[in-house]
Amino acid sequence: MQKNSQIVIVEDDKDLCAGLCKALKDESRSIVSCENLKGAREQIFLTSPALILLDINLPDGNGLDLVKEIRDKRLSYPIILLSANDTDADVVKGLELGADDYVTKPFSLSVLRARVNTQLRKRELLSGENEVTIGDFSFDFERMIFMVNGEEISLSKTEQRLLKLLIYNQGVTLSRDDLIDRLWTDGAEFVDENALSVAIKRLRDKLHAKDYIKTVYGLGYMWVKNNE
Repeated sequence: MQKNSQIVIVEDDKDLCAGLCKALKDESRSIVSCENLKGAREQIFLTSPALILLDINLPDGNGLDLVKEIRDKRLSYPIILLSANDTDADVVKGLELGADDYVTKPFSLSVLRARVNTQLRKRELLSGENEVTIGDFSFDFERMIFMVNGEEISLSKTEQRLLKLLIYNQGVTLSRDDLIDRLWTDGAEFVDENALSVAIKRLRDKLHAKDYIKTVYGLGYMWVKNNE
């Protein structure tokens, strides 16, 4: 775990917040707590937290608005939402906006601690591996900046996830079923099989990458390693 990492807890229930601070603090991290969105914004945008634990319902607004602000600023801090039992729709919206995980109240502090540690490990493993340059392509998955020939290209969340899967598996054919399972993880029972084909085409067209994103007929897709 990264030393001196900071976790920001945004929770207006003082007793719960105190319990969270006690459960998550150790020698490798510091904990900062905020009771509202105003304090959270001041803390998050002035520092670089390792993780944000964010209640959805706050006295001065909705935590999902903060999720959107963070992702709109191209900040990729892991975000775990805290939700009440009756906010399933909010959880889905939060994940779509870019939150990484959620825990439903009431919850076990040991389970929450395990989820926090999982997100911190993921961040540590990805540290330094988020910038990729291939020929005329420059992809910064940390800041969500994607360049082709020096021009920035706008990609949807699905296209970003698809590109990351292809880039980090260069030279490997990823099956259609595997890609669908890993791209659409919102629990939907049915995903139109044409959705992946559309996403691939849009990504190819936006990046002008028809020579790189290869269709392996009958199997799936591949980012051709070294454009061989």
